[in-house]
Amino acid sequence: MPRNALLLVSRLLLAALFVPSGFQALTNIAGTTSYFAGLGLPLPTLAAWGTGLFELIAGLLILVGFQTRIAALLLAAFSIAAGFIGHYGQGADDATLAFMHQQMLMKDIAIAGGFLALAMAGAGTWSADGRSVGIGAEVT
Repeated sequence: MPRNALLLVSRLLLAALFVPSGFQALTNIAGTTSYFAGLGLPLPTLAAWGTGLFELIAGLLILVGFQTRIAALLLAAFSIAAGFIGHYGQGADDATLAFMHQQMLMKDIAIAGGFLALAMAGAGTWSADGRSVGIGAEVT
């Protein structure tokens, strides 16, 4: 498969996780706030709005391939932070829950790896970055 097609598929698959997640967080602020409060985060309502907006906007940037390198780096850092905040050490009283949270943590780490690869490769020519003059969507 050509490089630009793979980069497009990569962007679509990564965005498919963050765009719906951000939308869901924003359309269920009460549930998202409750989840963050349960994690012991300060200002859980602000965290819910900020997380939802970040996931939605950054996911859309990845989807269309605009400012892809920056968005990918931010989403890589976000994935690592979210994994450790939301899953590290969770479910210790229940072996099944502990296993699930460990798997979710590893998933977040793997997603960060995908974003780092995308940050290095760029969005490709089939993207807003690739159509912009002077941004340099291709790394040679």
